[in-house]
Amino acid sequence: MLYAKRSLAYPSAMPMDDLPDLNLLSLTDVARLVAEKKLPPVERWNPQHCGHSEMRIARDGTWFHQGSPIGRSAMIRLFSTILRKEPDGSYVLVTPTEKLEIAVEDAPFVAVEMKSEGTGCNRRIAFRLNTGELVTAGPDHRLRFLQHNDGPHPYLHVRGGLEALLTRAVYYELVEQALDGRDEPPGIWSDGHFFPIEPTV
Repeated sequence: MLYAKRSLAYPSAMPMDDLPDLNLLSLTDVARLVAEKKLPPVERWNPQHCGHSEMRIARDGTWFHQGSPIGRSAMIRLFSTILRKEPDGSYVLVTPTEKLEIAVEDAPFVAVEMKSEGTGCNRRIAFRLNTGELVTAGPDHRLRFLQHNDGPHPYLHVRGGLEALLTRAVYYELVEQALDGRDEPPGIWSDGHFFPIEPTV
């Protein structure tokens, strides 16, 4: 089983304690850190399907294995780098030799913190995910807002069809900044792109 392996053929994750403080970074710093990070080429790996990982990502971003939460943050970070969304909408953990299904309740990531610089169309907004990854919203990392029965579900595209669900606190902070502007419909600019915040069904 992939979960039991301790030595894998891709870079190890940086411990959560080593993550930089988003509040101390400029958006230029964020862009540099993102550019320096090299992710495994999961889109090029096509091993045979090997079954189910017995893992699940809950809506709040908690990772479970065989029903128990995975407590090691570095392990979660490592698994997040080999996560892939398949054309049929399912999710897998993939290495050059294995492909295992993983259940995802909503989105595989959660955006837990944001930082905004600039105003109006010159604004840029960076988000920190629960895995420590930094993502700047823009043309390649779009924000979208869906309306569900339990309220709005705001999402940020991370990569390869993988999205992050914004926490309620981050969503409210985003909406507050959007309402401070004069755009109609209300929305938010980031990296030269405008994102309406009106949820769609």
